[in-house]
Amino acid sequence: MFWLSAFVDVPADRFEETVAFWSAVTGWSTSPRRGADDEFLTLDPGEDADDHLRMQRVATGEARIHLDVHVTDPRAEADRAVALGATEVTDQGYVVLESPGGLTFCLVTHPASRPAPPARWPDLSRSLVDQVCLDVPASSYDAETGFWQELLGWQRTGSSFREFERLVRPERQALLILLQRLDDEAGPTRAHLDVACSSRDREVVRHASLGARLVAEHEAWTVMADPAGLSYCITDRSP
Repeated sequence: MFWLSAFVDVPADRFEETVAFWSAVTGWSTSPRRGADDEFLTLDPGEDADDHLRMQRVATGEARIHLDVHVTDPRAEADRAVALGATEVTDQGYVVLESPGGLTFCLVTHPASRPAPPARWPDLSRSLVDQVCLDVPASSYDAETGFWQELLGWQRTGSSFREFERLVRPERQALLILLQRLDDEAGPTRAHLDVACSSRDREVVRHASLGARLVAEHEAWTVMADPAGLSYCITDRSP
């Protein structure tokens, strides 16, 4: 595995406004549309960095996050993932699978190696969408987090909050992976994006002005919802 990126999957009726929102949040332009129905696009951080955030228009269902794991041989890695407990969904050159807890991910080959820098805003604050948090029910936590640790080959470590652990990101990777043990005993694994910023108060106001909705305040993060209703967090982590 040489790169990790995140996809924001959005129903068609909220797709365009959600694309505009995440483009404004990141400060990144949108690529030309691609796919059989122009359903895919990339949020492009510029010529000196490689992308790690993409978007997909889906026909039905709720907005969600899925992961793309970039590998040199998707077929071989798919066989390894299945041996680790994943379920294969389809092989279209890239391979779509579900983790043991039901989180969709894809094995792709797109080359990338240059993490994007934080955006600097007119008030001199900085921010970066740089983390995916896997939200895992308690009953499947050990199996699910063990799967991702083995699949990515990243070491697991604790955090300052009891319900969280981390997978330690190697150098030259754009995305961090946070593991959250939910109070829920059952249900599928979900995922959400996290934003690192230099001023959480300013970042919350900026996101609200772009169309986000405040959901909840916590000690070190604020939960927001984007125009499609997808929850994400603005955190006190330095970008």
